[in-house]
Amino acid sequence: MRITHDPETSVYTHSKKAWSNSYPLSRLPEWIAFYKKQRQDFPRAGRIYDEDIEALEALARRLNIPFE
Repeated sequence: MRITHDPETSVYTHSKKAWSNSYPLSRLPEWIAFYKKQRQDFPRAGRIYDEDIEALEALARRLNIPFE
């Protein structure tokens, strides 16, 4: 899994083995909330969402983007 961002376009890219998507940085808090909700709603998935959440939160902290 990899998270990158382009400061010139204010876009970040979230890539995994089978897919890659780009989103505006303004939507980063929404995606953090989405993955946290997935983890809460599907506890049988175990820690599958943890890596995504940690990486997205790290990017938000690095760019001073508030999230919950």
